[in-house]
Amino acid sequence: MFKLILNQQVFLYFFVLFPSIIAAQDQSAESDILFLKIQELEMEMADLRNEVEAQNYLIDKLIRESVEEENENSNQIDNIDTNIVDDVYRFDGINDSKSIEEIYDEAIRSLANEEYESAKKLFSYLIDNFSDPEKLPLSLFWLGEIEFSSSNFDQSKIHYIELISSFENHWRVPLAHKKIGDIFFKKGDIKMAKEKYQYVIREFPNNPASSMSLQSIEDME
Repeated sequence: MFKLILNQQVFLYFFVLFPSIIAAQDQSAESDILFLKIQELEMEMADLRNEVEAQNYLIDKLIRESVEEENENSNQIDNIDTNIVDDVYRFDGINDSKSIEEIYDEAIRSLANEEYESAKKLFSYLIDNFSDPEKLPLSLFWLGEIEFSSSNFDQSKIHYIELISSFENHWRVPLAHKKIGDIFFKKGDIKMAKEKYQYVIREFPNNPASSMSLQSIEDME
C-alpha cells in the first residue's frame, strides 16, 4: 500500500508537477533573456545619443573655427563684408548662417527669376564653402547653364567638365556631356559635337540625355 502511494506521488511529480515547473522555468528564462535584450537596446540607444551629441559638438566647433578663420583672413579676400551682426558674417550679401539647403533654394529661386548674377554668386558660394555630394554637382551644372545661356561657352564648358571629373557617378553627368556637345555645336565644331552626342548615346543609352543627343544628331542632318 505504501509503495502504491509512493508510486502515485512519483507519477504526480514527474508527469504533472515537473512539466509545470519546467514550463515556469522556461518562461522565467525567456523573461530574463527579453529583459537583457531590452537592457542591451537601451544601452545601445544611449551610446548612439552620446555619439550624436559628440558629433554635433565637433561640427559646431569646426563651424566656429571656420568662421573665425574667415574673419582673420577677411582683409585678403575680395567681395567679403567684414561687418558682424549678432555673430553672423555676411559674404557679399550672403547670410552664411543659413544651411546649404536654404542657400541652394535661394539660388534656384534667383535662377527661376532670371536673376543670374545673384544665382551665380550663390552657387559659387556653395561650391567654395560646402562639401555636399548632391548640391555641389548640381551647383556646377547650374553654373554651366547660366554661362551657356549668356553665350560664355568656354566658361560653361569648364563647369561641366568639373562636374564630370569630380562627380563621375552623379545623375547629371550624362546631360553635362550632352551640353558639352551643344557647346561644340554652338562654336561651329560640328564634327566634335556629333562625336560627343554619339558618346552620350553609347555610354548612357537609358538616360534621357541619350534621346536628346539622338535628336540633336538628327537635327544636324
